[in-house]
Amino acid sequence: MTPIEAARALAPEIAARAADTEAQRRLPADLAAKLAAAGLFRLAVPTSLGGSQSTPAEIYRALEILGQADAATGWCAMIAGTTALTSAYLPEPHATEIFGDPGAITGGVFAPMGKATPDGDDYIVSGRWAWASGSANCDWLLGGALIFDDGKLRTLPNGTPDHRMMFFRREDVELIDTWDTSGLRGTGSGDMAVSNVRVPRSRSVSFMTDRPCDPGALYSFPPFGLLAIGIAAVAAGNARGALDDFRALANAKKAAGSSRTLAERGTVQAEYARADAALEAARALVHHDIAAAWGLAVAGQPLDIEVRARLRRAATYLVRTAADVTRTVYDLAGGSAAYATSPLQRRFRDAHVATQHIMVAPATFELTGRVALGLPTDDLAL
Repeated sequence: MTPIEAARALAPEIAARAADTEAQRRLPADLAAKLAAAGLFRLAVPTSLGGSQSTPAEIYRALEILGQADAATGWCAMIAGTTALTSAYLPEPHATEIFGDPGAITGGVFAPMGKATPDGDDYIVSGRWAWASGSANCDWLLGGALIFDDGKLRTLPNGTPDHRMMFFRREDVELIDTWDTSGLRGTGSGDMAVSNVRVPRSRSVSFMTDRPCDPGALYSFPPFGLLAIGIAAVAAGNARGALDDFRALANAKKAAGSSRTLAERGTVQAEYARADAALEAARALVHHDIAAAWGLAVAGQPLDIEVRARLRRAATYLVRTAADVTRTVYDLAGGSAAYATSPLQRRFRDAHVATQHIMVAPATFELTGRVALGLPTDDLAL
């Protein structure tokens, strides 16, 4: 079964349990185990390690299907799946130790919120990271950390701080329940912390300075671009789910004193059509830019800053368009959408938390706009 087929097979159960997932404020362990068994946390793991090594388009579609069923579940799969991209960068012993078990789940936070000090062949790492989505179900967690040599921050040739992602065993990590949010409540994205944990230097990864050990085209694809389109996939799936939820409501609901359903009103029809078209147009842009970048990766050609910028721009545009779509149908639904029992209530809240991820934040338009205007831009940020 392909990952897309596996996502479709699990989607009905995921959708049926979405309210419970939100109530638990984490992905239920048994549901996480089913996703793991289906390979949906290993979309970017090399086939040599038992992963599916899916194409970016396949990764996008599988995550979109999950997001349509429930954004929180899709988000956990997205975080686990993109974290697993590091499997292609780790030397074989560590890659096998972490990713060799087909049921293992990885997660963590790329942001360099920790501090690492070299000590022989190891780093001594301490730090606390926010947004550790799906961490309660993880066997391994990674956290980005700035590197300090003799108390001095190490920098790269361009002057930016040097940082690496450190892999920690679950037992070395403290999970802190800070996750009380408006949306994506079912992701369990609380804080994680470590204190003076010893990590082998070879069990750390940098997407900025390291080169993948696996020669597959997937690992030539921009990793931050893949993360951004993963976020976009979940957001787009959530928006499609909101359109579906509203359609069911609109064909049944009649306003007080009216003999017509919402679906029979011309203004509703027009707004629904505009929202549907906006979502499909934004999706088409993402698919276009994925195809262009993937073609270069398969051909072994470099993906220059313009290509990477277009990926990030398209993903950001789709996430923000998806939030607009959910807001439109939330408004069209009227007062019934205000109740916690309404799926549109959850869709609306989830959409507007997804927009807060740094990979698709409004500042991304400034970054990609600099590239489009031909201005000097730090290409490591893309």
